[in-house]
Amino acid sequence: MAHDVFDLEELIACYRRGVFPMADARDDDRVFLIDPQRRGVLPLEGFHIPSRLARTVRSDRFQITVDQDFSAVVEACAEATADRPDTWINFPIQHLYEALHRSGRAHSVEVRREGRLVGGLYGVSLGGAFFGESMFSRERDASKVALVHLVARLRAGGYLLLDAQFMTTHLAQFGAREIPRAAYRRLLDEALDVEGDFYRFAGAGPEALQAISQAS
Repeated sequence: MAHDVFDLEELIACYRRGVFPMADARDDDRVFLIDPQRRGVLPLEGFHIPSRLARTVRSDRFQITVDQDFSAVVEACAEATADRPDTWINFPIQHLYEALHRSGRAHSVEVRREGRLVGGLYGVSLGGAFFGESMFSRERDASKVALVHLVARLRAGGYLLLDAQFMTTHLAQFGAREIPRAAYRRLLDEALDVEGDFYRFAGAGPEALQAISQAS
């Protein structure tokens, strides 16, 4: 179902009932609502960190910030790459998420090296649910480091659900699984009944690993 116009409250209502928007292309202004029969979710308990990635997180090679450059992260996620020549993030969707961010209901994790933005991710936060939207990486492991910090933050903040939308081989290495729509909606309802605190965690690399290992 395509929508030519979509406002902020409609977008929030979509997430609450388990659907999310996408577009066919960057320059196509239509917005479609997606309701997959099977949903990818990342475990907040039992999240798996490969040993090489753990060493990278521990090394503090990257500098991590949160909500410092939301628009730049969305722009980077929307860029065409060799592996992804087009994007589902069109301009109406980008503007909606920027408005969500200003309202405090969308967040970004930025990964920098020597001051340069080299990776990151963004998503929507409602209650105790976080809906991961997109990530990007300009250096090896940059987006994975962002994901590790996101999981640590969600665990510390009392979140119950990290929605990955679609299952991918990239996410499988972290323990992601695919569940039926009905099971997802039960998890979503439980998560929306609690209030997560996205800002409770304020640690760096080693603290992120510790927060996740304590939860697993």
